[in-house]
Amino acid sequence: MRVALLGAGGKVGTVLGPALERAGHMLVDLDEAEVMVDFTAPDVVTANVERALEAGVPCVVGTTGADLTELGEAARERGLALFHAPNFALGAVLMMRFAAEAAKLMPNAEIVELHADTKRDAPSGTAKATAELMGGDVPIHSVRLPGLVAHQEVVFGGQGQTLTIRHDTSSREAFVPGVLIALERLPSLPPGLTVGLDALLQE
Repeated sequence: MRVALLGAGGKVGTVLGPALERAGHMLVDLDEAEVMVDFTAPDVVTANVERALEAGVPCVVGTTGADLTELGEAARERGLALFHAPNFALGAVLMMRFAAEAAKLMPNAEIVELHADTKRDAPSGTAKATAELMGGDVPIHSVRLPGLVAHQEVVFGGQGQTLTIRHDTSSREAFVPGVLIALERLPSLPPGLTVGLDALLQE
């Protein structure tokens, strides 16, 4: 597949680009692309997606911190798929699933998310998605420090006990399998916005 990778020089992009090529994809400019993959920044991702949709190119977006709802409607009108995941690590998807299940029996919980000090948005997209799966009203604590990559724990408290569900990303290579799954499944997605890697893994 011909892929326009926006953010190829960033922390995720420098890992993802070579991995896409190893998987048989070809990195090209947007005007030659069959799909656009965006790992850039919250202040530019909207314009990037708009440009791709205007060019008739479906999108896979890993950038968080921007609301893509209106762009989802634009994608639907153009008959294009727009896929957005707050986290492409398979372990993070499992963490969110387990947290949602635990919240049914242990409703008292808080989320602690830890990322590198270069991450611009807080709370993280993963933390907000986890809170929503747990019912929405879950306190989130954000930590931004050098030396971190991406980490999240959900701490549940009950009478005489606590439960902690934690996921740690030690390398951005963890995102590669999820992006490859998204690219594989993109042609079968309905037009418009699809959110979350879990939506691809349930079918």
